[in-house]
Amino acid sequence: MAIDYLDSEKLYYSFVSGAREVIRNRKVLNDINVFPVADGDTGSNMASTMNSIIEDARVETSVKGTMSSIADAAISGARGNSGIIIAQYINGIFMSLRDDAKVSVSSFAQSVWDAVPHAYNAISDPVEGTIITVIRDWAEAVYMHKDHAEDFHELLSKPMAAAAESLKATTGKLKVLENARVVDSGAKGFVYFVEGLTEFIRTGLLKDDFKAEDLTLSFDEYPEHDHGKPSFRFCTEAMISGEGIDLNDIKKSLHEYGDSLIVAGSDRRARIHMHTDNPEEVMQLLKTRGRIMQQKADDMRRQYEALHARKSNVAIVTDSIADLPQEFIDRHQIHVVPLNLEFEGTSYLDKVTMTPSVFYPLLDTADEYPKSSQPGIKSLEGHMAMLSSVYDSIIVITVAKVQSGTYNSFLKAAEKLAGKGARIRVIDSRQNSGAEGLLVMKAAELIEKGMSFEDTAAEIERLRSNTRILVSVNTLKYMVRSGRLSKAAGFAGKIVNLKPVVSLDEEGKGTIAGKAFSTKANTHAIRDMMRDDNEVRGITRYAIVHANDEDRAEDYRRMCTDLLGKEPEYIMNISTIVGMSAGAGSVAVAYMWGEEA
Repeated sequence: MAIDYLDSEKLYYSFVSGAREVIRNRKVLNDINVFPVADGDTGSNMASTMNSIIEDARVETSVKGTMSSIADAAISGARGNSGIIIAQYINGIFMSLRDDAKVSVSSFAQSVWDAVPHAYNAISDPVEGTIITVIRDWAEAVYMHKDHAEDFHELLSKPMAAAAESLKATTGKLKVLENARVVDSGAKGFVYFVEGLTEFIRTGLLKDDFKAEDLTLSFDEYPEHDHGKPSFRFCTEAMISGEGIDLNDIKKSLHEYGDSLIVAGSDRRARIHMHTDNPEEVMQLLKTRGRIMQQKADDMRRQYEALHARKSNVAIVTDSIADLPQEFIDRHQIHVVPLNLEFEGTSYLDKVTMTPSVFYPLLDTADEYPKSSQPGIKSLEGHMAMLSSVYDSIIVITVAKVQSGTYNSFLKAAEKLAGKGARIRVIDSRQNSGAEGLLVMKAAELIEKGMSFEDTAAEIERLRSNTRILVSVNTLKYMVRSGRLSKAAGFAGKIVNLKPVVSLDEEGKGTIAGKAFSTKANTHAIRDMMRDDNEVRGITRYAIVHANDEDRAEDYRRMCTDLLGKEPEYIMNISTIVGMSAGAGSVAVAYMWGEEA
């Protein structure tokens, strides 16, 4: 039956149909993803964007209201380079659509053509031969047919040939696509979207869902191709809200921080995407432009290595509480999942979008003290599913489960994947900070030496009882503000100038290992405990971590070197989450004994 007009319901279901077609084909899009970065997630990101439309958009009384709902859902859920571009294009259609009860063939064609500049303007440096080119070519073909099409089916069917031709041509327009012998992944995702939209217009029916895993590649594409390493480390995204948001100002201000910059949305809500090495600086700038509602920063370098340059078939995963130098993490391709730090009304990513250089200057001036939370189970499931698809097995080492729900979140994700055949061992380190870091370090070394998955996991479980951390707390005020110590106890400690030595018991609970009433006495107490442990057990390695106090850390290095006759494995600033409890100026020594030769 011919469709002459789109009412709210038909408009809604046509976009849902397009969204479902992208989701069904996400595996194909992941497999051919080489631009702008070969991190294999274009399909997942576009599917996430489309899923937001399905879950959050609603049929309203007017087509303008319905289109507004679809556009808001797309912008709010947009992920990845292509996901945000297509979301902005949808937002452009909404802004170009007239507020009528029904949408005619002519007005729809005009809207999809008028929306093209909105998509182009969102991109800092538009690259032809990608999704943006195919969007333009399809919209132009629709516009050219508006005076000749008798109904919506005729309007949308003929431009599909133009979209297919434009998609095919992307291979020859970019060298990276030509070398890989693939079309642009984002562009193909858009073609899937308009195919689904057009199919609903033709039939009035939504296709039944089926698993993306059952799909096979098409269009003679070859996922086994050469891949270029990412120029920048983090695929960084945020959504901000406010009044009078200036998209062009944000785009101009962020341009120097990286590439692949896209700023989409409106003066009320904006979605930002860019590739950068400094996501913490990006977030600090964005918080001056509006309230940060969402943020993420995916490590593209680690994603690339997992997909194309693995050093081992066993993945080592830990959380950001484990203090371990970035150089070691990179050398051994360790996957670090950041915890969340709720600070100044925004949820930041520990060590990624919130770093010590940003954190400590703000800590004493914050009206509300920051809080921490574990990663969401849904995000962990996605991350672990990706790893289990490329690694034979996974060892996860978490912060002590009595300190955080991180262990249980990882365990639930692992149990879900275990039913699909994944081999995952989640280990409660019963430690934190540098002590957890030493256990992760040991696991990575054992895997590098060729120890099996099972034996490595067993050895780490044994060594967690042979690992200790001693923390010199400089002041109790941070422990009181973070809720780790009662105000009464903190006041009493302040009266007597108490400077305790904090450690962890066998389960990982915080405990007072020693008491001192001066910084000097506190340091001597730690030295004496280490000396006793070394004489009885024989310390084999140690690390020094600090809360933004390099001078005290250097004093401890000299003390430990004199005591043990060897340098620390590393010295570094601690996790901001650990730092909010221990407080600026704290120093800790973590050490291990009983390692097998």
